[in-house]
Amino acid sequence: MSAGDRPAIESVDAVLGIGRYARPPAPAGSDDPLLTIGVFARRSRLSLKALRLYDRLGVLAPADVDRHSGYRRYRESQLATARLVAMLRRLDMPLAQVGEVVSADGPRAAEVIADYWEAVERRVASRRKLAAHLRNRLLGEERRFAMFGVHERDVPDQVVITEQRHVLVPALSDWVAAGMGRLLRAARRCGGRTGPPFVVYHGEVNQDSDGPAEVCMPIDPERAADAPAPTRREPAHREAFVRLRKAQVENPQILSAFDAVGQWITEHGRVETGPPREVYFANFAAAGPADEVCDVAFPIQ
Repeated sequence: MSAGDRPAIESVDAVLGIGRYARPPAPAGSDDPLLTIGVFARRSRLSLKALRLYDRLGVLAPADVDRHSGYRRYRESQLATARLVAMLRRLDMPLAQVGEVVSADGPRAAEVIADYWEAVERRVASRRKLAAHLRNRLLGEERRFAMFGVHERDVPDQVVITEQRHVLVPALSDWVAAGMGRLLRAARRCGGRTGPPFVVYHGEVNQDSDGPAEVCMPIDPERAADAPAPTRREPAHREAFVRLRKAQVENPQILSAFDAVGQWITEHGRVETGPPREVYFANFAAAGPADEVCDVAFPIQ
């Protein structure tokens, strides 16, 4: 994100004085009087319920709590903190990150806000692409899938070491990367991998459906007994596939590839014989955006 894309942190800092919130409340009798929770709520434009929640989570603690009644009072200087919290919540910032901003000094607080907003913009961009993908599907514009060239190939019988998990889409990429790393290390203990690793989707993986998904690493069948991880046999099959560049692998772009293969199978009168998978035949981390790295494949007959 460029400096022009980041939130106007400097202006917020100037108005609210980020960085002073960690200071202890002023002593009684100073120019920083105590306010009842009712007055503080009214002047901060925060509800009593919100103030109690922020106290419980350590985001905005009262300066004084009566030991007997539990009644809360706040310093007038804490109004700046309260207004900052209110504005951060208008950004839909989670309270854990709000607390991090409130407790940090100025530069670190500004960095937390900038990092948060950059992540928001990435999510919005991804959802915009997904909305366009769904709109095209609903308008019947399937012919755009012609951009994907669908091919066929025969895949031999393989023995694979595997790791399987029920996972939702927000955690999918991190789990796949970590799982492949674990299985690659396991494969080295039984002669190394003998083919490209792949991810099998035994069920839909999205925001609500958790698969399961399975990471597979082919190994020498003669060394399967030495494998320090579960193994299984992947039967020989024929499959239809499309080849993707690295820039096409991210969600939701990759959904178009799955749709393209599925459409091809239907149009050619073929039948799916197994769950779809992503086959990673190149070093994904080292690849550039235009490099071919992955096949989206469906077993067929």
